[in-house]
Amino acid sequence: MIIIYTTFPNKKSAKNLAEKILKIRLAACLNFLPIDSQYLWQGKIEKVKEWAMMIKTLKKNYQKIEKLIKKNHPYQIPAIFSWPIEKVEKKYLKWLKDEIK
Repeated sequence: MIIIYTTFPNKKSAKNLAEKILKIRLAACLNFLPIDSQYLWQGKIEKVKEWAMMIKTLKKNYQKIEKLIKKNHPYQIPAIFSWPIEKVEKKYLKWLKDEIK
């Protein structure tokens, strides 16, 4: 299991992509969090409100999800990265695997 993380400029764009990911069963669950972000962009400090999205999936789906994010993301260079999950409760992992292709 891994968690893929990305951010969006608004909740609507995050949820639209989430629907696509769930419909083709590349993930079993997604979480959304409102965040305040600061980052460097073209030599300037940007301060924006964003929505973080955490995608709960299997390692084998990373490339497909990355491609889908890039194709549908409003940012020129979206943040896309994953964390491996070292431990997960057995019943939750079984549910996750059963829901994903």
